[in-house]
Amino acid sequence: MDDVAAFARALLLGTAGLGPADWAALFGHFLMLSLLAVGGAITTAPDMQRYVVGDRHWLSEAQFSASVALAQAAPGPNVLFVAVVGYNIGGLAGVAATMVGTLLPSSLLTLRASHWNARHAQSRPVRALHAGLAPITLGLLLATGWILFEPFVADWRSALLALGTIALMLRTRVSALWPIACGAIAGGLGWVG
Repeated sequence: MDDVAAFARALLLGTAGLGPADWAALFGHFLMLSLLAVGGAITTAPDMQRYVVGDRHWLSEAQFSASVALAQAAPGPNVLFVAVVGYNIGGLAGVAATMVGTLLPSSLLTLRASHWNARHAQSRPVRALHAGLAPITLGLLLATGWILFEPFVADWRSALLALGTIALMLRTRVSALWPIACGAIAGGLGWVG
C-alpha cells in the first residue's frame, strides 16, 4: 500500500519536493509570462528556460529543451509545452500551476481586448499597435529558437546539420519532415551529438 501512495504522490506532486513558496513562485511567474506572450506562449520560452533552469534549477537545459520538443512534436495546441514543462517540474500539480498561470490572464485580457478592438479597429493608435507587435513577435520567436537550439549544438557536425536545415527551409519548399528525418537518422547512427 505504501508503494501505491508513493506512486500517487509522485504523479501528483512530482519528485522535485517543492514547498508552498515554490508553488506560488511557479504559478506567479507563469502568470506574469502570460501577459508577455505576444505571438503565443512559445515566445516566452526563453524566460521560462531562464527561470526554471537558470534561476530555480528545477530542470536541466536538456530537460527543458526536450520538454518543448516533445510537446511541439505532439498534435494539439502550441501551448502544450507549458504543461510538459510543468509536469517535469512538479507532476500534475506542476501542470496545473503552469497551465492556469499561462492561460488565465491572457484569456481574460484577450476577451476584453477583442471587444475593445472590434469597436476601435480603424483608429490610428490601434493600427500602430498592430504594426508594432509584428517585430516584437519576430524578435521573441528568434530568441526562442536560439534558446532551444543552443543545448543541441554540441559539436561542429550538429551545428552544420542545423544550419543546413535552416538554409534548406529558407531556400526551398521541401517539407520540414525531410530534414527532421535526416537529423533523426544522423542522431541514431551517432553522427551528431
